[in-house]
Amino acid sequence: MTETEILAERFEPHRSHLRSVAYRILGSQIEADDAVQETFLRLMRSGTSGVDNFPGWLTTIVARVCLDMLRERKSRREVPVDAEVEALPATDSPERENLVADSIGVAMLIVLETLTPAERVAFVLHDLFNISFDEIAPVVGRSPLAARQLASRGRRRIQGAPARPEADRARQREVVGAFLAASQSGDFSALLAILDPDVVLLADATAVEASARANVPGVAPEVRGHDSVANIFRGRARAAQLALVDGYSGLVFAPGGRPRVIVDFVLENGRIVEISMIAESERIAAIDLKF
Repeated sequence: MTETEILAERFEPHRSHLRSVAYRILGSQIEADDAVQETFLRLMRSGTSGVDNFPGWLTTIVARVCLDMLRERKSRREVPVDAEVEALPATDSPERENLVADSIGVAMLIVLETLTPAERVAFVLHDLFNISFDEIAPVVGRSPLAARQLASRGRRRIQGAPARPEADRARQREVVGAFLAASQSGDFSALLAILDPDVVLLADATAVEASARANVPGVAPEVRGHDSVANIFRGRARAAQLALVDGYSGLVFAPGGRPRVIVDFVLENGRIVEISMIAESERIAAIDLKF
């Protein structure tokens, strides 16, 4: 048996699960099948070298494929119309049971369409498939805490509470705007007032390198404490501008109109508890950014 045949044989038992994940994220049987096929092709291209948890790896890959498809759909302002939801087999059969199990209903699809792509993926993976935020985080290009917040935002809207997310957005705009103003003016006390005492700054490798080239001291993969984080941003961010990062207020450094660094924020109780500096091009490309 060839390696391709071995991989195909290993893949097949997981096809139904992957299709279920993809359908719940995308809301379209046709697109779900496309996502599963793309996952299979990626498996064929990359193999399984270094993969310890094969089912988990496949779920991660299909979720990333779905996230890309959602972002492309959003850019085209498309809403999927899935005729298969209305065309289930009339008789009781394993086929009907599987389709009914996969169907999430037209009403749910309409609500899901109001979520950002990252919120939708985080919510579906966690709430419907009980996947941990540690596993969801690399799919949406965020920390586990930020992934948890994305799922929480999605969950509130799914539960029919649209007013609170809008209040969240307004509060996020207010806090991020105050953070930007305090950073640009060098107001250390104002920065401390906005930051949680245990705030954590997370920076990817590209952001750390870029900060070093720009002579910004103190930037590391992980920095904890409001004093240390405030010192990093005090008197800086003059080139930053407010932006929508997956639907919520953040900052972007975009010289010449090209995003180079995205600064994403997680708030709890009106204070910033986590800041992510994202500069890796693949991660930036995966974010729904408007500025």
